[in-house]
Amino acid sequence: MSYKDKIKTDLFPTIWCPGCGIGLIMTQLATVMDDLGLDKSNTVMVTGIGCTGRMGAYMQFDSVYTLHGRTLPVAEAIATVRPELNVIVVSGDGDLTSIGGNHLLHAIRRNPRIKVLCNNNEIYGLTGGQTGPTTPVGTKTVSSPAGATFSPVNLQGLVNTNPNAFYAKTTVYHQGQMRRAIKEAIEWPGFAFVDITSQCIENNGRRIGFPSANEMLNYYKKEYRQAPPGSTQLANHQLGIVKGKPAETEPVPVGAASGNGSGEA
Repeated sequence: MSYKDKIKTDLFPTIWCPGCGIGLIMTQLATVMDDLGLDKSNTVMVTGIGCTGRMGAYMQFDSVYTLHGRTLPVAEAIATVRPELNVIVVSGDGDLTSIGGNHLLHAIRRNPRIKVLCNNNEIYGLTGGQTGPTTPVGTKTVSSPAGATFSPVNLQGLVNTNPNAFYAKTTVYHQGQMRRAIKEAIEWPGFAFVDITSQCIENNGRRIGFPSANEMLNYYKKEYRQAPPGSTQLANHQLGIVKGKPAETEPVPVGAASGNGSGEA
């Protein structure tokens, strides 16, 4: 088996823009799934509206393409009625933190056994490059030509309000670190959130001064640094994993899903 067996390569090339970071996330997710023995029998994907939401169509898994902002309640429902399944959410920062923000707050609070990969490109990419919830202050966008006014959402702060949750920060440049974060998130017994800084060169990067996607990747290489081992809080532009205390529940084996949720084989 290979990670390529997890991807529908016959549908390539993808619809994503050249230089987009989503394909890098998909490759590392597929690699981790292959390493952990995840397949159609034990895993389901949930995706949201936006560029990232199309990932489900390119992977060899059952997936649900939800309404805008509704990835998390759909994922929670699946995890509730089919507790033997691994439920993986892949969505963008706009979908998860804007229209889906209220769901994010309560998913964090309830600590369901779902894993969230957030493609965080700090912009509304699909709709043309408007200011989003994670856009840094001062960033010039289609909807903020003079610069974004408000502070971005603190995703780490939100996730860490639950002492049992898992938060990881990585970028699409740091492939090994991203792969490790995704693997540990899938193995975590409760709610896990992987915040992945990713480039949208077409509707963000060029507007803020990057001539190419490669320049954005080199910026991530230069600016992001690994946090010291054992860190309980990640500073701005630090990479790492912050784990809470696992809830006192029995974890479900990652590669051993079976049954139909009713106790019958």
